[in-house]
Amino acid sequence: MALALTSCMSRVASTDIEYQTVDAGVAYSAVEALTYREPHARIAYGNDPLQHGLLWLPKEQAGSARSADKAPVVVLIHGGCWLNAYDINHTYALSTALAQAGYAVWSLEYRRSGDAGGGWPGTYQDVLAGINHIEQLQNYPIDNGRFVIVGHSAGGHLALLAGRETPAASAVVGLAAITDIIAYAAGSNSCETATARFMGGTPQEMPADYAAANPADHTTHATTLLLHGGSDALVSVNQALLVGARTLFVESAGHFDWVHPGTRSFNVLLSTLQSVLAE
Repeated sequence: MALALTSCMSRVASTDIEYQTVDAGVAYSAVEALTYREPHARIAYGNDPLQHGLLWLPKEQAGSARSADKAPVVVLIHGGCWLNAYDINHTYALSTALAQAGYAVWSLEYRRSGDAGGGWPGTYQDVLAGINHIEQLQNYPIDNGRFVIVGHSAGGHLALLAGRETPAASAVVGLAAITDIIAYAAGSNSCETATARFMGGTPQEMPADYAAANPADHTTHATTLLLHGGSDALVSVNQALLVGARTLFVESAGHFDWVHPGTRSFNVLLSTLQSVLAE
């Protein structure tokens, strides 16, 4: 594993950003337009420029690595249909809001479809390496023994797979997560049709690879929760049913509500984090 290459970025400001309450069914463009704070640090977990994580700290801890009160960690895996057209940037506001709520956020960038080394299994290997790199963050005021893996959409798919190999995590939380990649590949929307590109072929052409990449074919992490919007047009509510997982539906919520801090769905996520980290 590569040595960490850390560079300090903008200092977390002392005043919180206020995210206005919005109705369910927010658009991706609305998420992209949100204000955010820069992360406290950018840290490499591998040699490729895309193999890095961004660390947000709660504002009261950002100035000192010797804080007595270490924050629990949200390991965040962004979505975007596994495609390199969608990067980590659209989750900056989510990371900001989670840090304002008192969590350290270790948000992972990774190689995706269209990147050299991206796709299956390279994308998954990146995510797993990024999660494991949390052990190297001991110089920051975080409790790296108390963390939750959270993934949105295709990032939820990756989080569910990584959770089975990360028993030390307090929980795995899938936000509009793709839980059955074989069923998902049969769909026709813009994200479903990207599945074959990510996998390098169809389920019929690559049955063994799809079985290895399919959360529905594996045992889940002992504490797995699926949060799903009742009006999600990109990931069907059928994907929210997974043996071994607890599911909570938010009525009328859309796909991108989970990454907008002004939604009811975000408040459900906060309540979920508080619950699993208190156990």
